[in-house]
Amino acid sequence: MTEAPRAVYALAEFKSLLPAKGRLVGLDVGTETIGVAVSDASRMVASPNLTIYRRKWSEDCAALSAMMEGQEIAGFVIGYPLNMDGSAGPRAQATRAFARNLQSEFPLPLLLWDERLSTAAVTRMMIDEMDINRKRRDELVDKLAASYILQGVLDALGHEGSVQ
Repeated sequence: MTEAPRAVYALAEFKSLLPAKGRLVGLDVGTETIGVAVSDASRMVASPNLTIYRRKWSEDCAALSAMMEGQEIAGFVIGYPLNMDGSAGPRAQATRAFARNLQSEFPLPLLLWDERLSTAAVTRMMIDEMDINRKRRDELVDKLAASYILQGVLDALGHEGSVQ
């Protein structure tokens, strides 16, 4: 009997669970939305994909499943919203519950990645560098935050040597 999948917190352990090829999906899980990003197959670049407006778990899961179809997904990276002091509060607990539900539906390697200030960094970039108005920022922030989180993991994986 194989061991049920579980979320991991260490990059090296996550890397050891990944197959040689396949895309990673990055998720920025909020109470109202889920920002989604996807890497290329070589795991070099994260691209914003979509924002899922949360409803019921089954509908959220169906939207993710439709996005993943035919993409050879190898694993998930979920932004883990720790408090500034590094402690895990209610949002981190909700994210762990989301990760457990996700793994019961999609038994793939899953990394919970510290996402402190990712949304703030993306919002600042949209204001300072892209000159995007508030309404457009609200439409983009979740999937851009997912891309920011996923790119951080891809960069860290690249610094650890070949993904293979």
